[in-house]
Amino acid sequence: MNKARLEAFSDGVIAIIITIMVLELKVPHDSAHLADLRPLLPVFLGYVLSFIYVGIYWTNHHHMLHATSRVTGGILWANLHLLFWMSLIPFVTGWVGENRLAPIPTASYGVVLFMSGIAYFILAKRIVASEGADSVLARAIGRDWKGKVSVAAYGAAVLVALSGWEWASWGAIAMYVAVAMMWLIPDRRIERELAANEG
Repeated sequence: MNKARLEAFSDGVIAIIITIMVLELKVPHDSAHLADLRPLLPVFLGYVLSFIYVGIYWTNHHHMLHATSRVTGGILWANLHLLFWMSLIPFVTGWVGENRLAPIPTASYGVVLFMSGIAYFILAKRIVASEGADSVLARAIGRDWKGKVSVAAYGAAVLVALSGWEWASWGAIAMYVAVAMMWLIPDRRIERELAANEG
């Protein structure tokens, strides 16, 4: 299968995910005052964080597929597995925002991030299995400490959210934000390997 088709399909699904998230931002009716937007603030902040996460996955997914020469059936299913978990991001984002960081919705947000991280890891492993241990992607991700730390942090945040501590939900959200900030620092591993491979 041509990887361009897989990339186009994935891009389409990710665009729909972002569209669904923004539709959760309900416009206040019969009001034109800034104060009337205050109740929307938790939903909006959840949208911003989730938009960043979807953007992180999209950019890294793009780089991963750029380093891929062919697509196998295993890669197709691993990609669908990733898209499945990402497609739940709008639901948990809305749930957290509407319930003002209640423990179960906040933990559920972390579960979806955790499973998305696992699914991304599986997709990378399927590509490396297809491309070989000396492939561009294999050399770029190496032991993938950044990915492993992220998944561990999501798991820890879920436990924090469910701990019963007074500020537990805020602690979990802080951990989700910290992981997102870690990934906002540009990860040039794949770009470097591609440049070295072409040079």
